[in-house]
Amino acid sequence: MPTPEYIARLRTKIGNELLLLPGVSGVIIDGEPGAERVLLGRRADTGRWASVGGIVEPEEHPATCILREITEEISIKARIDRVVLITTHPPITYPNGDQCQFVTTVFRCSPVSGEPAVGDEESTDVAWFPITDLPDITDHERRRIQLALPKEAPTAFDL
Repeated sequence: MPTPEYIARLRTKIGNELLLLPGVSGVIIDGEPGAERVLLGRRADTGRWASVGGIVEPEEHPATCILREITEEISIKARIDRVVLITTHPPITYPNGDQCQFVTTVFRCSPVSGEPAVGDEESTDVAWFPITDLPDITDHERRRIQLALPKEAPTAFDL
C-alpha cells in the first residue's frame, strides 16, 4: 500500500522516527443474528484476510475515512452502525526502518449497495465468510469481528 503523501513529506523532515498515526478499520457485517457473515479482503502485503482499514488523512474525519476506504478497497458502499473499539497498537518498524504506532477506531458497518470486488492494489481478493467459518485470521482480527457482531453494544476501549 502506498505511503500517503503527507506522511512521505513528514518522513523527509523526521526520517524513520516514530509517528503516531490515526487509523480506521471497518468490520462489515451482513445477515440476521445467528447467521451473520463478514466481508474480508486478502491483503496484498501479507496475504492475510482482514477487515478494511486505512490511515486518516489531514482534515478527514475517521468516519468519512472508513467509508472512503471501503469504497476504494472493496468497491461497495456501506453505512456505519457504531464504533466498536478504540485501541492503540504497539509500535511497529517497517522493513525500510520507518516506525509507526496506530491509534485505531474500529467501526461496525453494513453493506448498502454494490458487489464486493477488489478495488485497488491493497487487496488481491474479497469474499464473504460465515462467522462460524472464518478463514485463517489473526487473533486481533478475530476479536474485532466478535466485538462487532452485536448491532448494539458499548464501545470497547483498550486501556
